[in-house]
Amino acid sequence: MNHTYNGMSTHELPALTWQKSRRSNPSGNCVEMAQLPGGAGVAIRNSRDPDGPALIYTTDEIVAFILGARDGDFDHLIT
Repeated sequence: MNHTYNGMSTHELPALTWQKSRRSNPSGNCVEMAQLPGGAGVAIRNSRDPDGPALIYTTDEIVAFILGARDGDFDHLIT
């Protein structure tokens, strides 16, 4: 796989298995995440624009985000 970068087209990525949250709703208001090959990180895309750009994060960045969300660090954004 070539160098990955934030905002790259999903067409430039290898075939990935995208996953939505079980909390996603039928209106498509969700993001999808996929693990990059070889532990290179995680790609995130807008589920309403699956052919659009992807944000690329390292595994450490995703771990920090998920653990922070689990701890309630971002709860103020949804109230």
